[in-house]
Amino acid sequence: MKNKKLIFQLKKTIVFTAFLFPLAVTAQIAIKADSVITVTSTMIRNGVVLVKDGKIEAVGSADQVKIPDGYKLYNAKVVTPGLVDARTLVGMSGVLNIPVDQDQLEKSSPIQPELRAIDAYNPDEPLVKTVREYGVTTIHTGHGIGALVSGQTLIAKTKPGTVDEVTVVPFSMLAMTIGPSVSGNFSSPGTKAKQLSMIRAELMKAQDYLKKSNDKDTSKRPAYDMKMDALSKLLKGEIKALITANPAVDIMNAIRLSKEFNFKLVLDGAAESYRLINEIKTAKAEIVLHATMARNDGDMINMSRATAATLTAAGIPVSIESGYEGYVPKTRIILMEAAVAMANGLTFEDAIKTITINPAKLLGVDSRVGSIEKGKDADLVLYNGDPFEYTSNVCVVIIDGNVVSERCN
Repeated sequence: MKNKKLIFQLKKTIVFTAFLFPLAVTAQIAIKADSVITVTSTMIRNGVVLVKDGKIEAVGSADQVKIPDGYKLYNAKVVTPGLVDARTLVGMSGVLNIPVDQDQLEKSSPIQPELRAIDAYNPDEPLVKTVREYGVTTIHTGHGIGALVSGQTLIAKTKPGTVDEVTVVPFSMLAMTIGPSVSGNFSSPGTKAKQLSMIRAELMKAQDYLKKSNDKDTSKRPAYDMKMDALSKLLKGEIKALITANPAVDIMNAIRLSKEFNFKLVLDGAAESYRLINEIKTAKAEIVLHATMARNDGDMINMSRATAATLTAAGIPVSIESGYEGYVPKTRIILMEAAVAMANGLTFEDAIKTITINPAKLLGVDSRVGSIEKGKDADLVLYNGDPFEYTSNVCVVIIDGNVVSERCN
């Protein structure tokens, strides 16, 4: 009798544990599509993609790739890689738009590089689910605009799971801002010159900290400093600076700063980047461009919906972001933003790249995501029509070989 009770209790425990912590079962999946948009090679008509153990097992035409027995079959008009959002605040900035779910900007100090995105990111935030259902499978999120150095960013998959389970890169870049939004949040700095002087002062401290940390005499090395350590990673080239700068004067300030301290620069927003093509090329700065349908207002008064096409034609790779919205619904959808960029001069192929392989390369995760290739993560989006046609829908989303959404949005 005791054994029966023990077995019964054990079964209850197993069922309860499985309810709390569902096992992630990676399926064997086959996808047949009228068009497979691989991004890095020619589009495949009447194509097949096989998924096994969370990876892309094979991709090719139906004549080349045979579907093995036991694979669950999905049919689609079009298949693309999972979309990659190069700059968003979802998971940090919440859908409720009230203080309790707004963790994107700490206003106690204008320079806080030690703030870790992984400490604040909420993978259960409804906005993460929203963008996932529209095909976004990888996001670059973290601390927001409005501080000279607001904190760190991370790269995550939008699949359900704990922070540790979904995080791809816990510390990707340092989020920084040059412009009027900083002066609106702090009593100091109040001017552009003060903004740059404050950033320079901290970077000079970091240079000194780095030099002393490498002293052969260990007794002369400084005590560990979280702020200086984060800035040192920037100076050593281990991470990039993601600097939000929109007017040409602010973009030039960011370029000048990166040259002075020899760090890797990613320009975020970059509303007037079309005016500085040669300067951006010379600086080897990367571009995360504002949402195409952003409003011409404030420091983005001179933005253009044709900028993505202008930069691409000049040979500058463009990644289009959803960015940050301070009002409900709190986020944009990059699929729609890329579609409007195509309507303003981009080709279909280049528009797809702005939300797949371009941001994957910029983020340093292109060996895993951004295109449909054998061996890459099985992050795939299935559509019932042209992805950029407004009457089409995202119907199935697959992340790491698991179907995470089956509804036509």
